Amino acid sequence: MKVGKTLIRAEEIETALARIGGAISADYAGKDLLMIAVLKGAFITMADLARHITIPVEFDFMAVSSYGAATKTSGVVRILKDLDQEIAGRHVLIVEDIIDSGLTLNYLLRSLRVRHPESLEIAALLVKKDIQRIPIDVKYTGFEIGPEFVIGYGLDYAGKYRNLPHVAVMVEDDAEDDDTTIE
Repeated sequence: MKVGKTLIRAEEIETALARIGGAISADYAGKDLLMIAVLKGAFITMADLARHITIPVEFDFMAVSSYGAATKTSGVVRILKDLDQEIAGRHVLIVEDIIDSGLTLNYLLRSLRVRHPESLEIAALLVKKDIQRIPIDVKYTGFEIGPEFVIGYGLDYAGKYRNLPHVAVMVEDDAEDDDTTIE
């Protein structure tokens, strides 16, 4: 596998996060907001998104796995790290890097709803169109993309490429693609 063409440039990501941050600031003004990043991929999205939010927020993290080293979800979800704080009565915003099949996020939503948050919403940098096995209501979306496997901006392949400042398509080594530079 290798880095293919750039799908979303760093500047486009920054603009989308500013838009989402403005909407979150308006929607949660005067509310006790807890943002939860789903590790490892969403840590970059949440950090950069938080810089565009003008209200006080708290942060927590969860780690779940359904991929392993594969490029498609296994459908088997494991919680690797749970929250450090209670969410009952809190306004909770889950921050995701990408939503594809919806299986992992559906499991996570069910797990969090039983803890009785005041509200539970989702912000996702990327949502893959037309491949959800379970429909997920995403309140804040950066971009809708196709089914290709993407890396960069927190998204990885076998633990690598999260540090790319843009989102790129991952391609087979023998596939023809002229854009293999890291921008």
